Amino acid sequence: MSLLVVGTVAYDAIETPFGKTDKILGGAATYISLAASYFTKNINLVSVVGGDFDKKYLEILKKHHVNTDGIQIKENEKTFFWAGKYHIDMNTRDTLDTQLNVLADFNPIVPDNMRNPDFLMLGNLMPSLQMKVLNQMKERPKLVVLDTMNFWIEVAIEDLLKVISRVDVLTINDEEARLLSNEYSLVKAAQKILDLGPKYLIIKKGEHGALLFNKEQVFFAPALPLEEVFDPTGAGDSFAGGFIGYLAQTKDISFENLKRAIIFGSATASFCVEKFGTERLIGLSQEEVDERVQEFINLVQFDISLVD
Repeated sequence: MSLLVVGTVAYDAIETPFGKTDKILGGAATYISLAASYFTKNINLVSVVGGDFDKKYLEILKKHHVNTDGIQIKENEKTFFWAGKYHIDMNTRDTLDTQLNVLADFNPIVPDNMRNPDFLMLGNLMPSLQMKVLNQMKERPKLVVLDTMNFWIEVAIEDLLKVISRVDVLTINDEEARLLSNEYSLVKAAQKILDLGPKYLIIKKGEHGALLFNKEQVFFAPALPLEEVFDPTGAGDSFAGGFIGYLAQTKDISFENLKRAIIFGSATASFCVEKFGTERLIGLSQEEVDERVQEFINLVQFDISLVD
């Protein structure tokens, strides 16, 4: 089934306690598309880059079965750039530089042959742009997943609420869930957010796993304990890509299958953090992916009998 991904393709410069990089490939839509490519092969990407964007990165995406025809290239402008430094706990970071460049006046135009996807992943963008994409769909996709961040909750809440009301799945982290709902309890927060319109809510908790909610049910998946977390940039987007990629592959959007998709999303996110940027997500073998998923299964599987 076809998957449309909309979001940023960017340059990042990252510093962690383990080292630092110059400009490398980044952007929410990049991580999402690469992660999804291990589960589904019919991926279309809509984004924007500048004339400074190295064409070798487009070739990498194409090798991962990503159709890049929807990426606008503005030859006389520069690609969106973000620089950040992570603290020793790897959970907090400082933004050192943000250059919107081509993103400042980005108008997402979905090519006509991409306007009827089965699955739509709206990566982190200004909510009004996410709404523009939704309005270009010929028919409502089978599933629409939306990612956002605390910045949009703080500065564009009205537009954000409008787009949240039109999606099936909202994916945010625990801090954002509390900010959006004004509730500290994540269970209370989830119910308030589900009242805004989505059928499902995913609350990402980084190294502490992820929660999946609907109105009646809750599912928790742990994160895989890793010896080293090298760079957490893009982990949430890799999670979203694995999640929606698995759903597109299986064509099943039941709550039970969303639970499985959470595990596959967690598996792809666990690869992402092992090296800088997108490096670890590029060129994984199917055997590596299968083995990592099996590690998750082994982590959570147990037999128990209740005794009176």
